[in-house]
Amino acid sequence: MLTAESLHPGRWWHALGDGRIQCDLCPRDCQLHEGQRGACFVRQVKNGAMQLTTYGRSSGFCIDPIEKKPLNHFYPGSSILSFGTAGCNLTCKFCQNSDISKARDMDKLMDSATPQAIASAARRHGADSVAYTYNDPVIFAEYAIDTALACREQGIRNVAVTAGYIHPAPAREFFAVMDAANVDLKAFTEDFYHKLCVAHLQPVLDILAYIHHETDCWLEITTLLIPGHNDSAGEISELANWMMRELGPDVPLHFTAFHPAWKMNTVPATPAGTLTQARRIALDAGLHHVYTGNVHDSEGGTTFCPACHAALIVRDWYDIRRYDLNASGACPHCQTPIAGRFGTALGRDGQAFGPRRVPVRLATG
Repeated sequence: MLTAESLHPGRWWHALGDGRIQCDLCPRDCQLHEGQRGACFVRQVKNGAMQLTTYGRSSGFCIDPIEKKPLNHFYPGSSILSFGTAGCNLTCKFCQNSDISKARDMDKLMDSATPQAIASAARRHGADSVAYTYNDPVIFAEYAIDTALACREQGIRNVAVTAGYIHPAPAREFFAVMDAANVDLKAFTEDFYHKLCVAHLQPVLDILAYIHHETDCWLEITTLLIPGHNDSAGEISELANWMMRELGPDVPLHFTAFHPAWKMNTVPATPAGTLTQARRIALDAGLHHVYTGNVHDSEGGTTFCPACHAALIVRDWYDIRRYDLNASGACPHCQTPIAGRFGTALGRDGQAFGPRRVPVRLATG
């Protein structure tokens, strides 16, 4: 049972005048009576005000390679301290992390840490960044923002892995403290969002455009391709053409393979050929950097120069086999700048973190 000490004042809500309050964090606009929780499960009305029930509580911490987020153009080879909480504001029937995002058991939150403790742990373990991930960080925005501010004080970067289902006002505060984001664009049809996520497409498209055009946050996009649901050539073409028109050619796009999960555990896994075809369609539409994921595909994981087509960052899963960018992040063969955030060397001290996964415990009690 939650205690007063485990609750944290929530933001972005208003009273409706009939005893209920409305959550203004995301487009679900949950209208709640005393004691009720929103669709995300972690925002609850207590004493007539919104409370966040997962502040300072995590489902676990782990140091990963940055490429696992996936981010291929944000300090390649660097390490990142990843953590999440519980719950989600989408109800995707195909969720690949349903044990965390669909959790209704707060006992899953085994680790506890203040924002300052997380920042200090990242620094202590040599992580270059902190990732707000596993479940969607927009639902614990207060905790994520406070942690991001603490990280910035210690020179640690911040990365959001999110579905981008958030209203504009909280989005301005949230992405203002994020250095990079990978946004999960579930599909490119309203029908898919409505039937499989109980959500809407347009708010996500609006957030993608906002991040790219109005913030300093580096943006990459991921679409999980599900056989028979969002993997048609026509839909992939529409997605790529929208990106070209609204975002330009330099925002990286990742197509990743679906594996049977949660309420879609009878749907077959995505064939590797589907990802290869999607990548080719997006490249033909003019996008410069299109990747495949969750499959072994060296070409689909490699960063190529969009001008001379030289292989600049060769990846094997999360292992960087060759890094051939100059100090300014440009192609050394034709001097074309490569879009992204690149350091003067690969990873920390010139060495890539590699495909390791290192669990970390922060709890002191």
